[in-house]
Amino acid sequence: MLDAAIGLWRRGLLQQDIAATVLRVAAGFTIGSLLAMVLATVIGLSRRTEEAFEPTLQALRTVPTLAWAPLLLLWMGIDEAPKVTLVAIGAFFPVYVNLVAGIKNVDRKLVDVARVFDMRAAEIARRVILPASLPNLLTGLRLGATQAWLFVVVAEFFGASQGLGFRLTDSLQSTRVDLMLVALVCLAMLGKLTDSVIRVIEGRSLKWRDTLGAGRPG
Repeated sequence: MLDAAIGLWRRGLLQQDIAATVLRVAAGFTIGSLLAMVLATVIGLSRRTEEAFEPTLQALRTVPTLAWAPLLLLWMGIDEAPKVTLVAIGAFFPVYVNLVAGIKNVDRKLVDVARVFDMRAAEIARRVILPASLPNLLTGLRLGATQAWLFVVVAEFFGASQGLGFRLTDSLQSTRVDLMLVALVCLAMLGKLTDSVIRVIEGRSLKWRDTLGAGRPG
């Protein structure tokens, strides 16, 4: 496997595959997470919006990954758009579900205290509800990042000429197990790196919590 990795690196193929996959994950994760945060905030704070959109979103959440891929290819062609969109779908739902749950579980007493100080609804959302639901949001981002790496592999199975997912399928067709292992190790390392970065952000953002996890070493 090491010889295969060195061979790909010397030809510049491994760098191209890593760069293509990382760019797709970064774009899809950013788009999916931002949309999820906006929609979750609106739905979490508005009962009418929740009743209007929640059933549809929950139905879409159950659609298997492989079912999205051919549909997106028909709609968007074989360029980058369907691949980034599929990654965005993967990142969207974990962030959305966790943030909605976090908003719904905010202690009502905090909101009541904010109203005592004559805070408006928008200010209560910004200064009370969203900070209180931050732990759920960061959990959702970690899960969304994991899903983004899973979905990018599926996205690169269809119509890609570069990327670690493409390298997996290409290696399968040529029965090169060593190249498949190189792609898998790269995906595992990149996924772990992404999760570690979010965990660092989580640890620094949630220093105020007095929990068992906050005091855990390492």
